[in-house]
Amino acid sequence: MASRALPLLQLTATLLVALLATCNAGSIAVYWGQNDGEASLAETCASGNYEFVILAFLPKFGKGQTPQLDLASHCDPSSGGCRGQSKDIKVCQTHGVKVLLSIGGGDGSYGLSSPGDARQVALYLWNNYLGGASSSGPLGAVVLDGIDFDIELGSAKFWNDLATDLKNLGKNGGKTVLLSAAPQCPFPDEWDGGAISTGLFDFVWVQFYNNEECQFSAGRGAFMDAWKKWESVPAGKIFLGLPASKDAAGTGFVPSGELISRVLPLIKGSPKYGGVMLWSKFYDDRTGYSSAIKSDV
Repeated sequence: MASRALPLLQLTATLLVALLATCNAGSIAVYWGQNDGEASLAETCASGNYEFVILAFLPKFGKGQTPQLDLASHCDPSSGGCRGQSKDIKVCQTHGVKVLLSIGGGDGSYGLSSPGDARQVALYLWNNYLGGASSSGPLGAVVLDGIDFDIELGSAKFWNDLATDLKNLGKNGGKTVLLSAAPQCPFPDEWDGGAISTGLFDFVWVQFYNNEECQFSAGRGAFMDAWKKWESVPAGKIFLGLPASKDAAGTGFVPSGELISRVLPLIKGSPKYGGVMLWSKFYDDRTGYSSAIKSDV
């Protein structure tokens, strides 16, 4: 009897470990669009490495400006050239990949002057990218899954209004509008902090790079202090944002082996752990970083 019970206990333990690993299994999100020579959107999504692809960027909007998309040399929005991306976006969504549009970025002309201005930007995004009134926006006849807030300059005001308006437009239109944000790891974030505090964000991919005081190279204590602060925000899942190569950022690159052995074990036990965000597809193409970490994320 005892000899049969032991294998049964071992099997139960093995299944429990497997279940826990599945429960804590994370996703990989990647930014796409800002570099010449990176894989197409369709190729990106067909790789099977990513659950989220974030289109970078819409760097001009608000304060009465005509919004302008910038996908580098992938396409020219001024001539309607980016509408051809609609086919690839639909391929991504067929693969189950969520496609979001990132607004802002590290360089651009954007900002909000009032709650009314936030409302106008929300309506523009809803109508042109999220399935609202326009039959064909800058990316063609597509319905993106959500909006990413990568606010890195200008005023910190009214981003909470924009988040609220986007969620309400989706709710009233019978569609779930996903919201994500890409704050810097120093807590709270200077620009995204107010919006994130609304509790409306589904995903927060924190940039643990170009911030020497809280990225992993600062030491386990400083890194975990920052991670735990970000765990405290009222958001769905928290992602570890990293550069996909040394060239992708000034500081903060973590070799894949070190990420798997030293970093992920520290954070994967968190109920809010969502996975890893990478900047960007261009650099990932050159290093194979996502392929190296996918089975361990």
